[in-house]
Amino acid sequence: MHFKWNYEQPQPAELLAAKELGEKVGISPVLAHLLIQRGITTESAAKRFFRPQLADLINPFLMKDMDVAVDRLNDAMGRKERIMVYGDYDVDGCTAVALVYKFLQQFYSNIEYYIPDRYDEGYGVSRKSLEYAAEAGVKLIIILDCGIKAVDEIAYAKTLGIDFIICDHHVPDEVMPPAAAILNPKRNDDAYPFKHLCGCGVGFKFMQAFAKNNGIPFSRLIPLLDFCAVSIAADIVPVTDENRILAFHGLKQLNQNPSVGLKAIIDICGLGEREISMSDIVFKIGPRINASGRMENGKESVNLLVERDYPAAHRMAQHIDEYNEQRKDIDKQMTEEANNIVSRLESQKHMSSIVLYDEGWKKGVIGIVASRLTEIYFRPTVVLTRDGDLATGSARSVTGFDVYAAIKSCRDLLINFGGHTYAAGLTLKWSDIQEFRQRFQAYVEKHIQPEQTEPILNIDAQIDFHDISKKLYNDLKRFAPFGPCNPKPIFTTLGVYDYGTSKVVGREQEHIKLELVDSKSSNVMSGIAFGQSASARYIKSKRSFDIAYTIEENVFKRNQMQLQIEDIRPSEE
Repeated sequence: MHFKWNYEQPQPAELLAAKELGEKVGISPVLAHLLIQRGITTESAAKRFFRPQLADLINPFLMKDMDVAVDRLNDAMGRKERIMVYGDYDVDGCTAVALVYKFLQQFYSNIEYYIPDRYDEGYGVSRKSLEYAAEAGVKLIIILDCGIKAVDEIAYAKTLGIDFIICDHHVPDEVMPPAAAILNPKRNDDAYPFKHLCGCGVGFKFMQAFAKNNGIPFSRLIPLLDFCAVSIAADIVPVTDENRILAFHGLKQLNQNPSVGLKAIIDICGLGEREISMSDIVFKIGPRINASGRMENGKESVNLLVERDYPAAHRMAQHIDEYNEQRKDIDKQMTEEANNIVSRLESQKHMSSIVLYDEGWKKGVIGIVASRLTEIYFRPTVVLTRDGDLATGSARSVTGFDVYAAIKSCRDLLINFGGHTYAAGLTLKWSDIQEFRQRFQAYVEKHIQPEQTEPILNIDAQIDFHDISKKLYNDLKRFAPFGPCNPKPIFTTLGVYDYGTSKVVGREQEHIKLELVDSKSSNVMSGIAFGQSASARYIKSKRSFDIAYTIEENVFKRNQMQLQIEDIRPSEE
């Protein structure tokens, strides 16, 4: 795939500001300009960015209902009530449940956790779970990463004598559930300064407030920060402000002293010998935690995350790894089927959205398929499967387009829906799919911008090979953790040539291993271009070309840098 490159040369005033900031902070003007692009313009702001401090976490009691939630939890523990920690079956929900359960279990024993079965109970609060809770004598449910839409279910729970504390981050409706407390920074009446916590992050803030109220040292929470890092990466929330602090220290915990369950997953992934990054969580750790909820029941992942015995955890991680292999096979098959449908549907070719459905698709994998189709076709995508008389599905979006708002515009057709800007879930009658498709498409067509439907590569800086040094790479690492709103910088170098040793590699000869020189230095830079073997013939033709890339460490040759090539184009373009 070739991208449209988006790059603006910095103006003289910007270059001067970058030079001055770089001198104060001790980094190159190129990297100082990257800071300025991120809104970091002073020496003190740069130091806070490079060295996030746990002391700078926001006071949790600034969140609406936090005092009420802590009081209700204290009352439950004082009265020795049975408490249930309940969460969604995805990575965010499972890590949130593990964090809250592990922390409270240190101080209170009359507690259990519950993850609904995706296939038997569906998303959020189920009647089955409430009836189980009532039979078990549960009086308080702490629900994480879901619950904000469960108005009827939580009203029913009240009739059973069960209170709820909701810890959610999805967009609330105008009418909220009759819970004892609702912790959600996206509430319209909440003045909490940071709105983009994930579900696990809201759970962490609740435990931070509980600890503060009960005189428990903050240091007791630090071992749980690895769960925060995993959820922030996997749930694709902005890695800025409070999320940056939690992710930074969570990654530190994950690399130095991870919980037993996460250590088992790390070893199964083959990540034990190197420094784990946010992308390792997104592509290796997160999918395995997700796999049990997609294929069977997410409770297996929580069992692993709270396990204290390493040999037992390792066996559980192997089992979940098998789920992940099954998931990959189904995902590949469903994506191929969906691709075939898109290619056959002439009516969809000129549309700005995709809505697909199939009675046989597995409910647990349709979100991944929606993501794949969004990446391939650059259009907001909804993928649905059948559940009795209902269609249940997942939506994914392209950069800058609010798919939640698009789904909400069809709310009179929907039995249930929830989510946020880039990902949402929905349920409707199977018979209403065609009308939903038409109305969803009409909304997207009216609101989407043309540039949102084409592959765009945002270039951060233009440099030459002589600018790439060990110091530049080490300074660049200080910009981590990377993620939304703090992406890994992409550089471009113009007019490069094959050194003569570049070659096609990979099982299917789909990648290019490159050795390159540019016209301004004698440096030979090695690089890898995944899935871009179509450019090999041009590269070997001795003509010049431009590259867009990130700077990485070569995992096979420690302390050596290599370029990860995102795109290649002939220089004359």
